[in-house]
Amino acid sequence: MVDRLEISVVSPGPRFGAYLRFLVNGEDVVTEAVGEGGRGLFAVGSAGAELGPLRGTGEALRVELGEPECSGVCCGFLSVVVQRFGGVVQWSDWQVPYAEVAPPEFHFDADQYDAELARVDAGAERPGVS
Repeated sequence: MVDRLEISVVSPGPRFGAYLRFLVNGEDVVTEAVGEGGRGLFAVGSAGAELGPLRGTGEALRVELGEPECSGVCCGFLSVVVQRFGGVVQWSDWQVPYAEVAPPEFHFDADQYDAELARVDAGAERPGVS
């Protein structure tokens, strides 16, 4: 099965600036893994989001995706290893905050994955959209 990534922007609130929401197959990966009130770590500013670490190369790279409401310093961060294998981008080897359950391994079609990152890079998602 091939998984599908969708990225949306969560508008700034009273406690946090804007950040990215990562939906895999329609499910919010960060909320599912860190609980309600958690948030993504990728800050979104006037220059957009820094998605470089998520691009995936032939080398495995651990990327922090989120933290619980109390903060990652307290309970730990949600992170995943991102790696590209030809036409597939894999998310695996999850590390989750204390007492949380790790998401499954995900396999994305590299073309769809790259198109989604390019859409966010191009500014199709800005604060206030979601």
